[in-house]
Amino acid sequence: MIIYNVTVKIDRSIHGDWVDWMRNVHIPEVMATGFFTKSTMLRLMEPPADEEGITYAIQYTCNNIEALRRYQEEESPALQAKVAERYEGKYYAFRTILKVVE
Repeated sequence: MIIYNVTVKIDRSIHGDWVDWMRNVHIPEVMATGFFTKSTMLRLMEPPADEEGITYAIQYTCNNIEALRRYQEEESPALQAKVAERYEGKYYAFRTILKVVE
């Protein structure tokens, strides 16, 4: 199994709106693509949030790297553009790909 991890640092001024939008709009849209089997939203506890913002990790689980690559090519650009348009200049994000060790 593969985990697509999106780490995001959110400006405090949009924090509440961003959390609601992620839960009710963005994550459901990502899951509706059919490429992922599970999603988990986590808030970074340590180091603690600072003046610059609050950090989250959203983890999406998929069955294999091929499914992830298809998502990245076919769906991700449009979904990322929606986030950028809504929260331009108010967040920083980076993505990592993890493999579950069994």
